[in-house]
Amino acid sequence: MDKKVLRKKYKELRQQFSFEEIDDKSIAIANKLIQMPIWQYTYYHLYLTIEEQKEVDTSFILSILHGKDKEVVVSKSNFENHTLTHILLTENTRIQKNTYQIPEPVNGLEVPVQNMEVVFVPLLAFDIKGNRIGYGKGFYDRFLADCKPETIKIGLSLFPAEESMIDCNETDITLDFCITPEKIYQF
Repeated sequence: MDKKVLRKKYKELRQQFSFEEIDDKSIAIANKLIQMPIWQYTYYHLYLTIEEQKEVDTSFILSILHGKDKEVVVSKSNFENHTLTHILLTENTRIQKNTYQIPEPVNGLEVPVQNMEVVFVPLLAFDIKGNRIGYGKGFYDRFLADCKPETIKIGLSLFPAEESMIDCNETDITLDFCITPEKIYQF
């Protein structure tokens, strides 16, 4: 299925949710996450939610990670070369929205990509084979390509998997899991 069509479809579907519905679905996703066998690791990369895009609210996952004393890493975007810099999230890390409304660290200790053991991946849609569609700039595909092969890639979605296969190219990185409010998909 065409990525452009799916991006439009899922952006429109997201906008139909109230913020209360997003919270309920995000809590359900966080509760599903607790069931997963991923808690033996140290470094967890988490994206910070773009509220305006009605993304999964990752603050609930952040609370779980802090409660389990995990090292949480967040990213800062470079829109010139579409890469991410990864910063350790601490109580001293100042977060500020960039011009695209993405919450990002202003300062902090940079963490090498090779340290990432679990990465929570934002997406608009995914299919039954673990292919995902993001916003189309390739930030996460570049980042995931640099991670160790054993890094666990977990998508977070408000919607179930698309039954039709998503059109992919050779630079697209597939997920290992995707969590929705109703189900954990494993690929």
